[in-house]
Amino acid sequence: MRDETCIFCKIANGEIPSATVYEDPDFRVILDLGPASEGHALILPKNHFKDVCDLDEETAAKVLPLAAKIGAAMKKSLGCAGFNLVQNNGKEAGQTVFHFHVHVIPRYEGGPSIAAWECQPANADKLAQIAEQIKSALS
Repeated sequence: MRDETCIFCKIANGEIPSATVYEDPDFRVILDLGPASEGHALILPKNHFKDVCDLDEETAAKVLPLAAKIGAAMKKSLGCAGFNLVQNNGKEAGQTVFHFHVHVIPRYEGGPSIAAWECQPANADKLAQIAEQIKSALS
């Protein structure tokens, strides 16, 4: 399941060179060419999935443990204080390459804010309405 026109398929399968930090039969993990912080990596499945909604269960079951493994290696080797896992779905959510991938972004003490938002107060009635909408879509 590859898309011959997808740049991430080509990188994940070794057709385009990359700074690879990890590879197994299912994934290639590369350093991002436009990093949010030093060591920013991308987990790329070798098979093509447009986004998380397109992802098969087998690949989905493997990606979070791999992200934890990469993040732990970053903490050990780069001395970062923590890391963010970021996964965007859809243009409006910031997805720019439509091949499922996970960003593993090292976070350093005193470093810049990367993933932040201002919490807004929620209305209990509105929360109940939204919860029902989502529940009905799950059926």
